Amino acid sequence: MLIISACSSPQKEFATMLIYGGTIYTVDDNDATVEAVAVKNNSIIFTGSLDEAEKFKNDDTQLIDLKGKTMTPGLIEGHGHFMGLGYNELNLDLINTKSYQEIIDAVAKRVETAKPGEWILGRGWHQSKWDSLPTEMIKGFQTHNRLSEVSPNNPVYLSHASGHAGFANAKAMEIAGLQVLAKEGIKKYEIEGGETIVDDFGRPTGVFNERAQTLITRHIPEKTPETDIQAFDLAVKACQKNGITSFHDAGIPKETITLYEKMKLEGKMNTRIYAMLTGWDKELLNNWYEKGVSIDPDHLFTIRSVKLNCDGALGSRGAWLLEPYSDRPNHFGHETLPMEFVKETALNGLKHGFQVCAHAIGDRANREILDRYELAFKEIPEAITDHRYRIEHAQHLHPEDIPRFAELKVIPAMQAVHMSSDRPWAIERLGEKRIKEGAYMWQDLLQSGVPIVNGTDVPVEPINPIASFYASVSRKTLKGTPEGGYEPEQKMTREQALKSYTLDAAYGAFEEDIKGSITIGKLADFTIYNQDLMTVEENKILDTKVVMTVFDGEIVYTKED
Repeated sequence: MLIISACSSPQKEFATMLIYGGTIYTVDDNDATVEAVAVKNNSIIFTGSLDEAEKFKNDDTQLIDLKGKTMTPGLIEGHGHFMGLGYNELNLDLINTKSYQEIIDAVAKRVETAKPGEWILGRGWHQSKWDSLPTEMIKGFQTHNRLSEVSPNNPVYLSHASGHAGFANAKAMEIAGLQVLAKEGIKKYEIEGGETIVDDFGRPTGVFNERAQTLITRHIPEKTPETDIQAFDLAVKACQKNGITSFHDAGIPKETITLYEKMKLEGKMNTRIYAMLTGWDKELLNNWYEKGVSIDPDHLFTIRSVKLNCDGALGSRGAWLLEPYSDRPNHFGHETLPMEFVKETALNGLKHGFQVCAHAIGDRANREILDRYELAFKEIPEAITDHRYRIEHAQHLHPEDIPRFAELKVIPAMQAVHMSSDRPWAIERLGEKRIKEGAYMWQDLLQSGVPIVNGTDVPVEPINPIASFYASVSRKTLKGTPEGGYEPEQKMTREQALKSYTLDAAYGAFEEDIKGSITIGKLADFTIYNQDLMTVEENKILDTKVVMTVFDGEIVYTKED
């Protein structure tokens, strides 16, 4: 019997998508730029020359000709509030208001369509960014009187841009039981970790700082499942429009976890979410410590970190400082979470495999958190091989603490656009010496050997990554001032800035092996721009627009001409 055997050649792999025809920045050290990228389903199967890429093409391959445009890995929002982004689209968006009068006008317009008794909510005002200040100011803030005049029958609560303060009208304070006032009753408004701003007669002015906000917010009606879904969908669309394919969600409660699980099940999770559990809910944390981290094999919704809110913001003078505020003597800001709980959480994180991400803006808050992290690392040294603990914002540091990030392997998650927005007035809070020696110290931190995770802290700032990229490399306001930038020695290079929005941001979520660079085997998430943001003149960077977003190997956004 004659047996004939033959060796069949392995089946050739074909691409479902082939991208070419423009500058492609990979953020991969092996090939900084390539001519073409081939994708099969949701994974990258080839990067390199166009000639080689052509071999992966067949009749079913979707061809994307960049026509001279620029592509990078999909951008990663390294610190934001996903549902806050969505609800900002639903409620009053005050981010661009330039005066108290504009806030009054916005509320008055909403009153026209609101039912009597209906709450009017908004976010985004920032008194230090106004072109003009009202004549009546107490401790640097406006008072509620004029706002209350235009909204007598509707409770109003407007969150500060930072989220660390809020502004209520008379009706909202009446509902909260805070309008029967006498000087001897001031203690009624005191709350640990917060401050109710009052006038000389002991009457609340409408401004509630840090945890004092709960005096009002506990009376605001719960969100509905319908509005949650609407806000979620709006947030996804906003991410896609801005080239954001992944999002580090900085502090979510159990209700949001349930919503995200539902959205994933229904196929609506079209932005990858890396979620931090809110540290305000100890029961939630203990439940998750018991069951352990949730790393999604589909890379859509992962929970493996905890968010702690440890101080306030500079704008509301809530950031916790080592020395008093320059523009408010004897005031040091607020410790909004006991440091003993920070250490306890740091230990639990090491024991149960959770990353800890602690919010700290002031130099004292940063020092205290680094101290607690260090104590935890010394107590359980065998568990610290790859903890990747983070400090969110790390906005103002004492010079002695800058090298401690690298020494302790703590990642600073810093939003460059905050410098652009805050630096013109932050000098009033801190004074020149503290600003120059310790504020927004990007290059010093990078040179010390730690990566920086970039982002916008949306809805504190608009989600636009181009603005944060511009701030990173220019150290200027979005109006292009001052010439040369603030403290220019701390500028990032464009390569550093792009990496902070891609590979370093992925590293900050333990995901550098699956995203953050255009590398074979990684997820097919890409952002495409109308111009080359890596080479265009600095004064034209802000003209850069996202024209296409590819998520999971599919085009999910195309900018209309």
